[in-house]
Amino acid sequence: MTDEIHGPVRLDAVQHDPVRQDAAPEQAGHGEQDEADPVAAAVVTALAGDLDDGFAALYEAYRGTVFSTALRLSGRWAEAEDLSAEAFLRAYRALCGYGPERLAALKPRAWLLTILMNHWRNTLRSAARRPPPGPLEDAPDPPDPAEGVESAAARHETGRELAGLLARLSDAQRAAVVLRHVADLPITEIAAVLKLPEGTVKSHISRGLARLRTLHSTQGGTP
Repeated sequence: MTDEIHGPVRLDAVQHDPVRQDAAPEQAGHGEQDEADPVAAAVVTALAGDLDDGFAALYEAYRGTVFSTALRLSGRWAEAEDLSAEAFLRAYRALCGYGPERLAALKPRAWLLTILMNHWRNTLRSAARRPPPGPLEDAPDPPDPAEGVESAAARHETGRELAGLLARLSDAQRAAVVLRHVADLPITEIAAVLKLPEGTVKSHISRGLARLRTLHSTQGGTP
């Protein structure tokens, strides 16, 4: 497997101890929060000035994160598109009812991913039978015009393999691993999104990546 796949996931996280001790956003200073999500303040300011223009800024800032997370959760390109579109639609409807104080306190990235996660869980509950994730021939990662043919092919194969491995995790472990290593959220934000204690989140991440290591070794993959 290659070193990176779509988004900030690194496969060395599968090979080594995954849990990083991040500062809790609500306990950190303003500068630390900006470092965790550097565009959040600008997005919140835009939303406070004009809802439609602010929502456009929100969409541009987080559409990649939301879609990448949805893709790794669902394993299917078309389903990820549907999940992402519904998450942004629900976000816009919610924002229409937000007053200035609620907007000022908004953490847009974690908030959007909470909406996405809740919708994904609902789709799992409502489905009588969940189809297995399709191969990434059906759901390729977006091409990079500057990327060479060989590296693009390697990334494509790695993404396909990872989708299959993630699909074999429990829903709780998959959600925690994806939020940490695709969305790149700190532990405290993941705990808020999943509504779980931080210790439980760390456990899901650690056990999920241990399971990925085992599955990867069983398949005879190369780090």
